[in-house]
Amino acid sequence: MNQTSPKLLLSIVAPCHNEEEGLKEFCRRTVATARGAVGEAFEVILVDDGSADGTWEIIASLAQQTPQVLGVRLMRNHGHQLAATAGLAASRGERVLLIDADLQDPPELLLMMMPIMDRGADVVYGQRVRRQGESWFKLTSASLFYRLLSRLASVTIPRDVGDFRLMSRRVVDILLSMPERDRFIRGMVSWIGGRQVALPYERDARFAGTTKYPLRKMINFAIDAITSFSTVPLRISTWLGLASAGCAALLLLYTLARWIAGETIVGWSSIMAAITAFSAIQLICIGIIGEYVGRLVQENKRRPMFMIESLVQGNRSLDIPGDFSEMDAATKRRALEQALGGPGEAGNSAAQVRAAR
Repeated sequence: MNQTSPKLLLSIVAPCHNEEEGLKEFCRRTVATARGAVGEAFEVILVDDGSADGTWEIIASLAQQTPQVLGVRLMRNHGHQLAATAGLAASRGERVLLIDADLQDPPELLLMMMPIMDRGADVVYGQRVRRQGESWFKLTSASLFYRLLSRLASVTIPRDVGDFRLMSRRVVDILLSMPERDRFIRGMVSWIGGRQVALPYERDARFAGTTKYPLRKMINFAIDAITSFSTVPLRISTWLGLASAGCAALLLLYTLARWIAGETIVGWSSIMAAITAFSAIQLICIGIIGEYVGRLVQENKRRPMFMIESLVQGNRSLDIPGDFSEMDAATKRRALEQALGGPGEAGNSAAQVRAAR
């Protein structure tokens, strides 16, 4: 039977996708900050989200050099939100810091977040007051997105806030119990409630590399956020349909009136314009409904949220069963404690993880 590892006070979770250029510096600063906050009672979980460069090799090397580093390799690219969820699922600390590995969010802010949580906060989230190194288009589109979301969402989601936040174990366990696949973590944490405190900060420019959120991904992310926390688009499609029906009725009355007056109805262009406008409205409404229906289909398939190919810590490697993402939070922690908790033990059998269930 494996021994139980010392109690972890802090887990730091960082999704990584093609971050080979800045990963070592991120790890150096993060480990130094964590040691300053809780001594040696921490872990840094680096999640390789299907990187195509040398990110995983660097993670494996860092795991060998620093005992507190746990590398998590996903079987393919799942996207930032699911990669973050995989890291949260592998975390065992009493508090969990979720942060990106690009160093735009300074890990040193952890030293300011910890005292706020000591005073009773359930979540301490970073709120950007300035964003360095980003284009006018990026700043403007982000501002419009957050303001639109705050108006449409059924819960209050703070503006100018990303996923950079320190959460209590209770909040993380509730977050992991939510079954949806199209995840919008910052909105889900807001939905949980509790005492959530903002920490204003200036967001730095990327330390190295390029952004992993091009325009296409930004649009998809915005759609996921809005459809996850608002039914207003469905209501808009209903009102558009009613408005279209009203316009059609008025046009019909106008046509009858002109026919009774004995006047010939002319205007091929205007008729085609009206048909095109009504068709466009119908297609927009169908598209909005389709976004929601598509998400229902994906949720009902009940596929695993993510697939972990392997974990690495020190010189040890562990295969994780395919249903790891579907385990409850307590079972995940027992499995990880059994597999990774015993110092000096191999922990290289997936059967050990299943036995913990």
